[in-house]
Amino acid sequence: MSIETINRLESEVRGYVRNFPCVFTHASGARLTDEDGREYIDFFAGAGVMNYGHNHPDLKRALLDYLSEDRIVHSLDMATEAKVKFLERFEEVILKPRGLDYRVQFPGPTGTNAVEAALKLARKVTGRERVLSFTNAFHGMTLGALAVTGNSFKRAGAGVPLSHVSMVPFDSYLEDGKDQSLALLDALLSDEGSGMDKPAAAIIETVQAEGGVNVARMEWLKELAAILKRHDVLLIVDDIQVGCGRTGPFFSFEPAGIKPDIVCLSKSLSGFGLPLAVTLMRSDLDVWSPGEHNGTFRGHNPAFVTATAALDFWADDSLRQETERKAAKVTQRLEALVRQIPVQAELRGRGLIQGIEFADPEMAAECSAEAFKRGLIIETAGIDDQVLKLLPPLMIPEADLDAGLTIVEEAVRAVASRKSPDRKVA
Repeated sequence: MSIETINRLESEVRGYVRNFPCVFTHASGARLTDEDGREYIDFFAGAGVMNYGHNHPDLKRALLDYLSEDRIVHSLDMATEAKVKFLERFEEVILKPRGLDYRVQFPGPTGTNAVEAALKLARKVTGRERVLSFTNAFHGMTLGALAVTGNSFKRAGAGVPLSHVSMVPFDSYLEDGKDQSLALLDALLSDEGSGMDKPAAAIIETVQAEGGVNVARMEWLKELAAILKRHDVLLIVDDIQVGCGRTGPFFSFEPAGIKPDIVCLSKSLSGFGLPLAVTLMRSDLDVWSPGEHNGTFRGHNPAFVTATAALDFWADDSLRQETERKAAKVTQRLEALVRQIPVQAELRGRGLIQGIEFADPEMAAECSAEAFKRGLIIETAGIDDQVLKLLPPLMIPEADLDAGLTIVEEAVRAVASRKSPDRKVA
């Protein structure tokens, strides 16, 4: 096998393979192995897909047992045993304990499908066209999701106008300590002379992962929810990358004490890397006509099986506690690193999504490349790829977490030394 086959035959649109140019063959837990037998610690986790690690034995056993019995694999949206078990377990472990009265829609296999369904539903329910989104947001690559995405490079790829959206400032967008974004939003929605058409909904990520690991404060989210409710505007939370425990609790918005009208989930929902997405909606918002929104692969039964098994991890509070403990370690070590290096940098994040933002945008990519040479997979984020983003599996073994953090430290120090050769790196 050779990476040259990829270079020769795959489209130029390929991305991650350019940053990690090797052929991977095996994966287990928090480690990947390439065709030469070299192991890499995984601080990428499939961009948040592998929260429970690669090939978790409990999930693998459930999947293999299911397939070995010739059970249903594809079913569109027909009823299957696997779907029934997933819905019952999801209600029992996730919805009821949190007092969430949601109906579950299977809109298609990916996160952008969940977002498209949420936007369509909000417009159908309210009869309004406009949606509010937030600066630096990322919600997917299909046209509706792109319209509520802030990244101009990705938006330009649409090739057509992206409309019926108003962008408003995310929390602390101005970075001047005088954030007035919500006061401005409230004023615009209240003022008949503002020129802002009343929106159907606002869609937000509590942590903008691709946007640069920008974290919304809990009090800001709570105030946003109150403003939207006061103006009869639906709140959609896109929890695709930072849900399923990435920030600690299953839903990232839980600490704010809010209950969104609509929630989008995907990525780690199947627990095993199998495509699965859901759009959750308040029961009274479920006004779809049968078949009004559909898709060929919205009934992916192997993903139902592994997702049901993964919900066992949420039967108690142990995974949340483990994630928060590991997150505290990551924060402690990265804060120390940022203080020591002779370049301007800032730590940001929540739970096990954390990032180092560099004033020199080129540094993040250089640090990622340096880490890869040393045996660590870690990506970048942000409009200028200026953030080195840590996204390890939640269940990463302690030894792998420590070893991966050591590589991050070594890589950042090495790059910082090259950037400031006359200044000593601690």
